[in-house]
Amino acid sequence: MARRSVRTSTVVAIALVLGALSLAAPASASSPRQAQVRHVVLLSIDGLHQADLAWYVAHHPGSSLAGLVGSGAEFTRAQTPVPSDSFPGLIAQVTGGNPKSTGIFYDDSWNHALLPSGTKPADCATAKPGAEVTYFEAADKNPHALDAGQGLPNLPGSILNMTGKPTQLIDPAKLPVDPASCQPVYPHTYLRVNTIFEVARAAGLQTAWSDKHAAYEILNGPSGAGVQDLFTPEINSDAPTSGSSNDWTQVNTLTQQYDGYKVQAVINEIKGFDHSGHTKTKVPAIFGMNFQTVSTAQKLPVSVTSTSGTAQLPGGYEADGLTPGPVLKDALRYVDGKLGAILGAIKKAGLDDSTAVILSAKHGQSPQDPSKLTRIDDSPIFDALSAAWASKHPHAVQPLVAFAIDDDGMVVWLNDRSETATTFAKQFLLTFSGTGNDINGKDKPFTHAGLTKVFAGDEAAAYFGVQPGDPRVPDVFGIAQVGVVYTGHKSKIAEHGGANPQDRDVPLVVWGSGIDHQVSGRTVETTQIAPTILKLLGLDPQFLQAVQVEHTPVLPLR
Repeated sequence: MARRSVRTSTVVAIALVLGALSLAAPASASSPRQAQVRHVVLLSIDGLHQADLAWYVAHHPGSSLAGLVGSGAEFTRAQTPVPSDSFPGLIAQVTGGNPKSTGIFYDDSWNHALLPSGTKPADCATAKPGAEVTYFEAADKNPHALDAGQGLPNLPGSILNMTGKPTQLIDPAKLPVDPASCQPVYPHTYLRVNTIFEVARAAGLQTAWSDKHAAYEILNGPSGAGVQDLFTPEINSDAPTSGSSNDWTQVNTLTQQYDGYKVQAVINEIKGFDHSGHTKTKVPAIFGMNFQTVSTAQKLPVSVTSTSGTAQLPGGYEADGLTPGPVLKDALRYVDGKLGAILGAIKKAGLDDSTAVILSAKHGQSPQDPSKLTRIDDSPIFDALSAAWASKHPHAVQPLVAFAIDDDGMVVWLNDRSETATTFAKQFLLTFSGTGNDINGKDKPFTHAGLTKVFAGDEAAAYFGVQPGDPRVPDVFGIAQVGVVYTGHKSKIAEHGGANPQDRDVPLVVWGSGIDHQVSGRTVETTQIAPTILKLLGLDPQFLQAVQVEHTPVLPLR
């Protein structure tokens, strides 16, 4: 993977968040079911496909997942946004919007209007626009620390004492700079639309969330105040302790340990405390977490499991591309057990008659079939592209490629955004051939830079539904051939972040108080989770700006 607007105005004025939303009240037309719901727990099992859920339920009919599916509303054809990355994936679930309204294309992206991080006030007037927008672990004060640089003693055991205000753990020197104010652009100010957390706060409700980077303070929304208790232990920090050679994603049992901290945070909140379990507060109206355990089990070639001792077992799927391998089976068992713990805590707290649980995923993962894997080092491709452009345009002062983020799709920004340059890039990529490697690390040829289709320039803007020249939209977007993973290493056997079906086909289950059982095969989008949460709580989904812009419907619950 290569990590190679002035903040635009929100689609609807921020006054809607801070002013009109304060008038939010339970909708008079709310059904009895919706009026019963006072708490919604949103769980994102990152990487989980609908097919994974179906397999697990079929093979474990007494499991917590089976219970959720068996008595809840299941939507078997749910789709994530494109690109199917963690940031736009979760933002969709909490705003109701795709990148065209949220402005969020990836957690690591480029903006043609912002100034580079570190730009000083004296230089803002003359600095050249164009900057990487770094909203992942690299933005932490200390990305090697589980607490992102807070300085807690005795980590990891003390991690639940981490602050619930992670904005303070972001290093402003690592953020892009707004040329108008010459101030760093924090994630929450980069988001163009409001969130369900802001709507809930304006209605006087409690909010909480747990996720993997401090940059998930973006969930606060433009007001900066959406999530009252935001727990964000750094997943890419040294694990299990500072100075270790692994991070929490590189051994699946470490990922399970990491996810366990967030599960405990949610259980503490169910009990009426903050995430630490120390401070008494209200049970949140909207709260939840993401699980990383399934995602890393799908990506890792091998790992130990909770029962294998020191033996390294295969990650991903078996040869049929459907049956989970031993690491993934262990991950699914782990998640099912933790789901059971969360549901048990809800019941023990006497909240089962007033709580809904929504289970989905920010993204899927591709490929499932190990024989389809083609790992491609993308760096030589972009080096060759810039070299070819320079050869034909010797007076060009910058490389053609400004920045690219490629996992299992190509998301590329160019220094020259002209039609000539974007067309050149598209044609170059579609004619580029080379040699990657397969699941066993053996040579495997590829064509068309591993892509099936390329959108460039105005085509890319139209694909995402934004105006040409938008400072955030990629100049080139390539849809990868199924099985292609862009990496210069052999440490991954699957990825996400593109537009392949296995990236986007995720589960969506709504369970709980007053939710009738149903199985729906109609196509729905994970953007519909946001307005559905508000409707369940008796709040008007139209208070979400992205819902207004995109006309995002609530899920068709019976």
